[in-house]
Amino acid sequence: MKLWQKKYKLNDKIEEFTVGNDFLLDTKLVKYDCIASIAHAKMLCKMGILTKDEYNKLVNALNEIIQLDKESKFMINKEDEDCHTAIENYLVKKLEDIGKKIHTARSRNDQVLTALRLYYKDEIKEILKEIETFVKTLEDFKGKNSNVEIPGYTHMRKAMPSSVGLWAEAFIESMEDNKKLLMSVLELVDQSPLGTGAGYGVPLKIDRTMTADELGFKKVQNNPIYAQLSRGKFESSIVHALTQVMLDLNKMSSDLILFSMPEFGYFEHLPEFCTGSSIMPQKKNPDVLELVRGKYHIVVGEEFKLKSISSNLISGYNRDMQLTKEPVMKSFEITKESLSVMNLVIGKLKINSENCKKAMTKELFATEKAYELVKKGVPFREAYKKISKEFE
Repeated sequence: MKLWQKKYKLNDKIEEFTVGNDFLLDTKLVKYDCIASIAHAKMLCKMGILTKDEYNKLVNALNEIIQLDKESKFMINKEDEDCHTAIENYLVKKLEDIGKKIHTARSRNDQVLTALRLYYKDEIKEILKEIETFVKTLEDFKGKNSNVEIPGYTHMRKAMPSSVGLWAEAFIESMEDNKKLLMSVLELVDQSPLGTGAGYGVPLKIDRTMTADELGFKKVQNNPIYAQLSRGKFESSIVHALTQVMLDLNKMSSDLILFSMPEFGYFEHLPEFCTGSSIMPQKKNPDVLELVRGKYHIVVGEEFKLKSISSNLISGYNRDMQLTKEPVMKSFEITKESLSVMNLVIGKLKINSENCKKAMTKELFATEKAYELVKKGVPFREAYKKISKEFE
């Protein structure tokens, strides 16, 4: 039964359209909704709306759902619309009137927001762990190959001397900045919306600080209208931070594809990381890197989607916001998977020192030669002109 069930039956086509794939996406939120419901039930018990016995029965039933979900045995049907309804239906079926009390002092709006915020916090922390692992792999790679010289390029032409160590360090520093950005987004979403109802509070004196503390939120999101306004805003902030991670992986993939070409041969991939061709027997293709490179654009598209969906809406909840759930979930999955794959690639990446050495041709040292003249007192512009004549 739907939480909003009326006397009439919803048109089947309308039901299918409005539910969409929410009942599938919400499998990721079951645990978080139950955790939030346990905190909410504790507050209701403190208020006297639930007895201690009723509270204990609800907690036991909610923990049962968490265990069933862990075993992939908790089902969310299309008729349920979402995990929140499926969970309440389970409680009512098991506990009857006690189960009917759980929704006191909350709306599905703040219930959804709370479960999502808990999910976001965990996912951001997972991304941060993946980044730390990746940075450690880059540091190991740098340590083994730090002094191997390679050409540095501008405009896709040889420019000045560089090194494998300098290349790796660039991505290490960038990933450290990505961590800072993700931490700031984590702080942004670390606000409890529970108790804001459908955007205008609830007509009961509730203890929102208590539930925020129970759920490990850093603070309460005070204004109930802002709780709804922040949906879409917080999501696009999360995905923007993820695009910065993916941008680094995109650029790194392009470098690895280019510099592992036989024409360059600076880097070498393990054969088992490469795919073949259905027509050309000799091919070993860096498909994995091409897909990581391409997936950056998918995540950028999800960010644009979020910003577009959440704009031009009046204050308060609008059903459009249902469509912001999938882009965030998809972006988390892509970023985690891409970091994991790139960690594997970098961990097994080989350097062809001989090819690197051959590539260090004399034009790379033109700027250095100009500065040798500068050290002798020649004005830089004169030194520049003198050395440039050698390459005309």
